[in-house]
Parts: sequence; C-alpha cells; structure tokens
Amino acid sequence: VTLVGKPKFQLIHVTNPHSLLFVVDAWCEKWKRRRLEALVMNPAAFLVALLAIGGMLCNLAVHKVQEGHVAVYYRGGALLKQTNGPGFHFMIPFLTTYRFVQTTLQTDEVTNVPCGTSGGVMIYFDRVEVVNKLDAANVYDIVRNYTADYDRVLIFNKVHHELNQFCSAHTLQEVYIDLFDIIDENLKSALQKDLTFMSAGLNIQAVRVTKPKIPQTIKSNYEHMEGEKTKLLVAVQKQKVVEKEAETDRKRAVIEAEKHAQVSKIQFSQKIMEKESQQKIAEIEDNTLVARQRARADAEFYMAQKVAESNQVKLTPQYLELQRIKAISTNSKIYYGASIPKFFMDSSQPVAAAADAMGDDGAASSSWETEDSTGAPPKKK
Repeated sequence: VTLVGKPKFQLIHVTNPHSLLFVVDAWCEKWKRRRLEALVMNPAAFLVALLAIGGMLCNLAVHKVQEGHVAVYYRGGALLKQTNGPGFHFMIPFLTTYRFVQTTLQTDEVTNVPCGTSGGVMIYFDRVEVVNKLDAANVYDIVRNYTADYDRVLIFNKVHHELNQFCSAHTLQEVYIDLFDIIDENLKSALQKDLTFMSAGLNIQAVRVTKPKIPQTIKSNYEHMEGEKTKLLVAVQKQKVVEKEAETDRKRAVIEAEKHAQVSKIQFSQKIMEKESQQKIAEIEDNTLVARQRARADAEFYMAQKVAESNQVKLTPQYLELQRIKAISTNSKIYYGASIPKFFMDSSQPVAAAADAMGDDGAASSSWETEDSTGAPPKKK
C-alpha cells in the first residue's frame, strides 16, 4: 500500500486485510484533521469553501421546469401534492426529488407488437403510434395512480391487449387486407373508452398502425394475388376507357346531330320567316293594288257620273238640233225624194212616232237603195 501524505512515500507491508483497513482509516482521519486545522488557520479559505458549499446547495435546490411540462415532487419516496408549472422553483436538496410530466401533445411508439389471428397465424405490428395529451389539472391524480410513467400502463399495455383482442377475432385476410383500414379507429375508440373509465384527463388524439409483418410464404401469395388483382384492375380500367371512348363518340354524334337539327330548325325557321315576310309584302302589294284600282274605279265612276250629269244638263233640244244640223252639213251628198225627208226625224218627236212615220211610207222608201260602197247612186227597184 502506498500512502501519499508526506513529501516522502511510505511503503507499508500488511499481510492481514483487517489491519489494512485500520491503517487506511487512521490515515484518513489524520488527513481530515490536518485539512481542518488548515482551514481554521486560513479564514479566507474557509469562507471560500463555505461559499462553494452554499452555491452547490443552491444549485441543487433550484430547478427549472420547461414550457409544456409540470413538475411533481417526491420526498422520501412519497408523492407530494405540490405541482409546479413552467419556470424556476426551489426544493430541499437531497430530501426532495422531482419528475417532469409532459402536458402537450406527445407521441408514444409501441414497437414489435405480436398478434395471433383466429386462424393461428402469428403476425407482428412493427410500430403503433399513439398521439395523446394529458391535462395539466389531472397530472397529480394520474401520477398518484399510475406513476410518472403512466403511459406504460395506460397506453403501451392497452395497445398490446386491444390488438390481440382484435386479431384473435378476425382472420389473416381480414386483419391484413379487408379490415386493416379500420384498425386504427377501433384501437383509438377502445383506448379512449378505457381511459375515460380509468383516468380522466388523458385524451387520445390519433392512432397510426403500420402494416403488420406476416410470414414470407403467405406474403408471397398475397403479392401474387395483388399482381393478379392489378392485372384485373388494368383490364377493368381498359374496359372503362373503351366504354368512355364509345360514350364520348356517342355523345359527340348526338351533339353533332343536335347541332345539325338545330341548324336545320334555324334554317327552316328562317325560310318560314322569309315566306311570311314575302306573304306580308305580297299582301301589302295586293292591298295597295286593290286600293289603287278601287281609287281608279271610283275616279272613273265619278267621272262617268259627272259626265252623265253634265250630259243631262248639256243635251237640251236646242243642242241636239244644233248637232243634227252640224251633222247634216258635213254630208257631201244630199238625196231628195218624196219620202226621204221623213228619214230625218225631228229631235223633238219621240222615237216611236218616227218609227210609225217610217212604217207608213215603207213602200216608197223601200224602193230606194242606199249608196253602196262604190259610191254609185241608189237605184229604184
């Protein structure tokens, strides 16, 4: 044993272990006594040592709580009712300990969860993420009932339990494909239901479940099945494309037919409007012509009526006698005879009397012939 306490080393050979412990204790007591004497003899050093010890104790007594956390305290292993929020706080060092509890959104990851299906196939969920939030007002009750690691009891263990319950009631096909999309919702509902009953203040916001790991042989079968399903989907999509193209062509033909029908209808309506316009123009022209002819007929009738009225006024016996004399005076030949003068009637005598006169002398007048077309004088029969 080599003891360093003096300028020179002392080598002590000890054969009994108990004697060795006695020597070490004696040397430590001697070293402490010497150090204490040095401090008493040097007040400045004693003050510095005292300040160092006080600073160390203050450093141990003061602690800082981050935002989004709540500090809980233990003294002698017992949970204290005191809780503190964010900021600087004091505690009794060496007697009081503390733990931080997060009160903001946090994500707990449960990894490698085994699960047995109803058909006996063992599968593993690689990761299950549970997003939860603890109310600050319920931190003391949660920690008192489930410790500061409450998520181990309330979330991790419950996830294992609920997943095994779900898998044991369904087949591999349902867990891996058919019902996989509802696992997270069912797990969230089950967790929240149990948490509401067991501890208030812990809320589940969301649950995310990864695709489970299945045996390689079964996975190969599923991959082959997915490949066939993909081919089927491709064929179905091609069929839908063909149907859409045919429907597009049909709609295009219908649109073209409707367009032609509308164009024909517009043209037909245009022709009808043109014919109606022509008919109206013809009616207007006919009405104009009828009005013109009517006006002309009325004018002619009026003129004839006025001429007749003027003739009634103008054709007096004196005028007629004058006209007769003018007519006789224009003749280039005058014939004389016993009965010829009776041919020229007096305009004042009626026509019947002239006819009777002509009838009485018919024998005399009938013996004469009128002038022929050659201009020869009439001959007596």
